[in-house]
Amino acid sequence: MAIKYTDKEIEEMMAEPKHPPVGTERRPRLQSKRGQKERRIDLRSDSGTEYRLILCQSTKNVNKFSVVLGVMPPWSNHLFRLRRHNGESHHHTNQIEKNTVYGCHIHYATERYQKLGMREDSFAEATSRYDSLDGAFDCMITDAKIRILPSAQLGLFGGCAP
Repeated sequence: MAIKYTDKEIEEMMAEPKHPPVGTERRPRLQSKRGQKERRIDLRSDSGTEYRLILCQSTKNVNKFSVVLGVMPPWSNHLFRLRRHNGESHHHTNQIEKNTVYGCHIHYATERYQKLGMREDSFAEATSRYDSLDGAFDCMITDAKIRILPSAQLGLFGGCAP
């Protein structure tokens, strides 16, 4: 299968500062939608690259959540998921490595999974950096270089462990 982005390009996109639209509230309010709460925020880099941040959480299980960062490729209407911070509601097995991760985990887009025709973010590692949707969101702000005014970020959700 064709590779949409190399590991180097993925790394460069993660490192590129991203900005939400002017007027985006400091703490995103999730809206109810078919058994879960969800919010989508479009982001843009200084170079003009368009990104989308998606937050969702089950209304029945607070540990079932995701914070997703994707890029909107100019040649496609399909969101390419660069990073996904998931809660501890399920375990994940990496198909290439044949290992299973439990608890909160972070999915990473990789070349090797794309080459095999799998979802770009099929590789995941366990993390102890967060234990809630709020913490996962805060970690994504840090990991993806999302530029929120310092006064908006301070105390936003309780922090992201290094």
